[in-house]
Amino acid sequence: MNAPSPGRLVLLTTSHRVAPGQLSWPAWQALHQADRVLCADPAHPQLPYLREAGVAVEVAVTPDAADLVDFLAGGRTAVLVQSGEGDRRLTDALSRLAGSGRVAMPDLELLPGAYDLPGARLIDLVQVMDRIREECPWSARQTHEGLAKYAMEEAFELIEAIEEGDRDALREELGDVLLQVVFHARIAEDGAPATGDDEEDGGPFSVDDVAATLIDKLVRRHPHVFGDAVAETPEEVRAQWLRVKGEEKERTSVTDGVPVAQPALALAAKLASRARGAELRVPLPEGPGPGPALLALAVEAERQGTDPEAALRESARRYREAIRAAEGH
Repeated sequence: MNAPSPGRLVLLTTSHRVAPGQLSWPAWQALHQADRVLCADPAHPQLPYLREAGVAVEVAVTPDAADLVDFLAGGRTAVLVQSGEGDRRLTDALSRLAGSGRVAMPDLELLPGAYDLPGARLIDLVQVMDRIREECPWSARQTHEGLAKYAMEEAFELIEAIEEGDRDALREELGDVLLQVVFHARIAEDGAPATGDDEEDGGPFSVDDVAATLIDKLVRRHPHVFGDAVAETPEEVRAQWLRVKGEEKERTSVTDGVPVAQPALALAAKLASRARGAELRVPLPEGPGPGPALLALAVEAERQGTDPEAALRESARRYREAIRAAEGH
């Protein structure tokens, strides 16, 4: 004679990164077929949707582990809708019962009710930034102007991680650059002017507005991906990008949009690239001092396809190591 089935306990997990009610089909099947559905959290965001779907849920109930095992004996099924932290009291008690060896334990199944989409952890990042902005005395006082220097520092640290080929450092530095974006967006959400001029400021915006603006730009500038345009080589893509960008900005000079605050060698290379792309033959300035000579070197490096900023940085890095060697390190 077959022994009676010990039953089945389903631990249903959900994600706060997925809209409530968006459960997988196996999750809905388990909920509708269960003999009991329990949830210890009366504020669980899934509860209204479960009730709307006709699922009877015993709310704010954490059953006694032994009583639950007795109920499941004979082939019954119970679903425990877990909170984000889970119900440690029940699961720990079930573990103790299983460890005793004196009880026929039900089959235990962990059933994900929803799966995070790629990028879902960015939602967590925004929530963490919200809390830091509201509760941290230092963060609450920060402005766009006060944080500007950190954006530059983090960008340089990212470049260093890339040049050194350090994957762990690359992941961390990308996170630090992302922090700058999220932090500035959170400040802007409070209505702080980005320019310091209230009359010209466009008003508050959020990180979602930042993302939406970027998405629109990427779609517009990739008509060969999102439209009917044809660009089959990297050169054709670049030319198309510059053409679309020029139409958007309505610029009157190829130098428009080139930030003069960037490092001098990078600035010289960018200006040379713009002039060459526009087929402008512009004589280089002359005069005393090393400036004109350095400019000429940067322009020639750009013409040859070399990033003069990266080249000088690599030479400076070797020079630093030579200094350390001379010091006996």
